[in-house]
Amino acid sequence: MSLAASPIRFPDLASRTVMTRRAWWLVVLNVLIPGSTQVLAGDRKLGRFGLGATLTLWFLAIVAVVVWFLWPAVLYTVFSTTITLWIVAAVLAFYAVLWAILTLDTLRLVRLVKTTPSARAWVAALSVLLMVAVSGTAAYGAYLATTASGFLSSVFIAGPSEPPIDGRYNILLLGGDAGPDRDGLRPDSINVVSIDASTGQAVMIGLPRNLADVPFDDGSPLAATYPEGYGAIDGCEVDVCMLNSIYTEVELMSPDMYPEAVSQGSEPGIEGMRDAAEGVTGLQIQYYALIDMQGFSDLIDALGGVTMTVEERVPMGAGHDEAGNDVEITEWIEPGTQVLDGYHALWYARSRYGTSDYDRMQRQAQLQEAILQQFNPANVLSKFQAVATAGAQVVKTDIPQSMLGYFVDLASKTKELPVGQVALVPPEVDPEEPDYDYVRQLVSSAITPPTEEPDAG
Repeated sequence: MSLAASPIRFPDLASRTVMTRRAWWLVVLNVLIPGSTQVLAGDRKLGRFGLGATLTLWFLAIVAVVVWFLWPAVLYTVFSTTITLWIVAAVLAFYAVLWAILTLDTLRLVRLVKTTPSARAWVAALSVLLMVAVSGTAAYGAYLATTASGFLSSVFIAGPSEPPIDGRYNILLLGGDAGPDRDGLRPDSINVVSIDASTGQAVMIGLPRNLADVPFDDGSPLAATYPEGYGAIDGCEVDVCMLNSIYTEVELMSPDMYPEAVSQGSEPGIEGMRDAAEGVTGLQIQYYALIDMQGFSDLIDALGGVTMTVEERVPMGAGHDEAGNDVEITEWIEPGTQVLDGYHALWYARSRYGTSDYDRMQRQAQLQEAILQQFNPANVLSKFQAVATAGAQVVKTDIPQSMLGYFVDLASKTKELPVGQVALVPPEVDPEEPDYDYVRQLVSSAITPPTEEPDAG
């Protein structure tokens, strides 16, 4: 059939049946292969441009899927930089506009007045609905990309990446609390997560906040001030000389110990805690992450809550007022499997009344593991705006953007494996008189995989 006889480009305008059938074909083609409608029935130059853009997008999508299955870390790395995300946003915005233009031009080519009266509204409505769905999705994707770019810029630094040490990455996790009764922030949750750089196998080492006589390696500025351990000889500069007081002392009284901390995306107090954690565990810590517990509940709410199995009743209250008078506890987190919102999850992690610090450490570790297991891409993407806003206010870290894709890929492996736990608590470790040689031995045994004995034969 010659082009001149094509019912698509040169239809029988007098036949409403033909024009209606043609209208549906044009609408469907515009959705399935944007640009093809114009090539067949309209401006061929616009059609070829739209068709070329469509085929390019299909090609990029196929490449992305192949890379996702074969080398996911590459895809994570590419899409975890601000520049790439801005490029993605620009591309999606371009396609949103292009698809809208092609759809409106398709409606022009359809010639609704020539179709049957009963079909006009349906053709127009479907075209507009599909335009909103396709272009709107692309526009929303562009918005998410710019939001993600802003989130990455506000949380992650642009510094150099660090190599694994002995095949592992060691990250200091601090849960900070700067309540009105505190002289500055004081970390109440202190953990070191050691992750195998190849397998993702993780070990979480819980450090009690009341560890005494904390040692420092020779290279630490604090070693000169406390050669026998923190506060071991002449006390310290704050009210109590225990592990979590180091942040307060360094940050408020001796920030000049770490003059380059701020320029490197950290704080003097955090660097003091890093040196302390290294002295306790014997591990060299490449990165840190500080979580503001006051905003922690917002992040959990943004994720839609966290599912927890509560073993026993947890009081929601201090049991006393500001004057120290006893106050009856009226709210409790009851036992059972349940979804905790941010407010209740925060109380679950921080409650002290009627329990010990070590019980609280166990609850914190349980909560952290639950969040890790439930922090999946689908959950994050569905609530991305709220998660990004809360995350930017809650988390401070020196993990560089260049390492983010690698750690996302590593975290996906970690989720599939059990997380080892090392809690430096009684009866294994006495926080008031700790044997740090023994502590380092415990840590080393936990992160060193057992070697297989050769067969005797």
